[in-house]
Amino acid sequence: MKFTRRDSLKLGLATAVAVAGISLNAQAQTQLTGVYYIPPSYPALSYGPQGFVDQVSAVSNGEVAIDYYPASQLMKADEQLPGLRSRSIDLMFHTTSYITRSVPVLGITGLPGIAGELYRHPERLAKGSPLFNLINEELAKENLYMLSAGGGIFEPEYIWSTEASPIRSLEELNGKKIRVVSFEATQALSEYGASAVRIPSSETYLALQRGTVDAGVFNISTVIGRSLQEQLKYVYKLPTTAYTVAPFMLRDRYDGLDAQTKEALDAAADWFDANFASHANADVYPNDFWPKVTAAGIEIIEPSAEDEAKFDEATQTVWNEWKSQVGEELANRAINLALGK
Repeated sequence: MKFTRRDSLKLGLATAVAVAGISLNAQAQTQLTGVYYIPPSYPALSYGPQGFVDQVSAVSNGEVAIDYYPASQLMKADEQLPGLRSRSIDLMFHTTSYITRSVPVLGITGLPGIAGELYRHPERLAKGSPLFNLINEELAKENLYMLSAGGGIFEPEYIWSTEASPIRSLEELNGKKIRVVSFEATQALSEYGASAVRIPSSETYLALQRGTVDAGVFNISTVIGRSLQEQLKYVYKLPTTAYTVAPFMLRDRYDGLDAQTKEALDAAADWFDANFASHANADVYPNDFWPKVTAAGIEIIEPSAEDEAKFDEATQTVWNEWKSQVGEELANRAINLALGK
């Protein structure tokens, strides 16, 4: 009988083995199952997770391995967190913006008014930093553990719009339908009369082409990874929100591992922290992606000082909502650390 990985997830490994008549050979190495939903067409965002997997194997001389399934081969984005919590997988790489409603403390990585600060100061989110440790203290209450925050957030998400529906100022947000992922950006833009539409990135190209949406809040990886520059005409470079990509495990799963496996994971997390966000922000984006945006004829618009001030003022509503989710004391501590206070 042929058995797929999805079958084993549904039935549980022991049941799947019994049904299929498979005997598991004892092996010296520890094998963990890891998942990620980003496809290879996002080279900047694929670099870190693949490097993490490779580092685990290299550091342990092959004694510890991650059975790695990128590009939604095993689980889609919305399935990863439930899969981790149900112990169907051991490790997931996830963009923080996708799961802030389920794990509110991660909202600090994308709060409007905070995103630009964390982008300019990646050390504030580095592994072992006070903010990183604070996030993990809160995650531990849900039996979650973030091994690294990628060494910082990626270049903030800006507002990209089509020729038919230009957005070149806060004023032009009124009445526009905008593809947004994060709750934080949704709230911020609603202050200006924009309607947020949640569309998977795989469907965004057609949504822009058909006018289903007028614009989108995108990191440049999404623009290039989905060839959206072919449908866009303007980018309004207002730092609207942001995210990082982080490896997560269950806290008790990590704590229960042997010393060799922990050592390999920790070394991989150190590499991930030192190389992931910096590789995208300092190399891929300025040297490859932004030149492609320029070559596509997209007009780059810097926000006015007046618009920046107005947007910062409007972000207080978003901050207050986030504080109500995570608690005033925790939120203020996190915000102060993110701002370098």
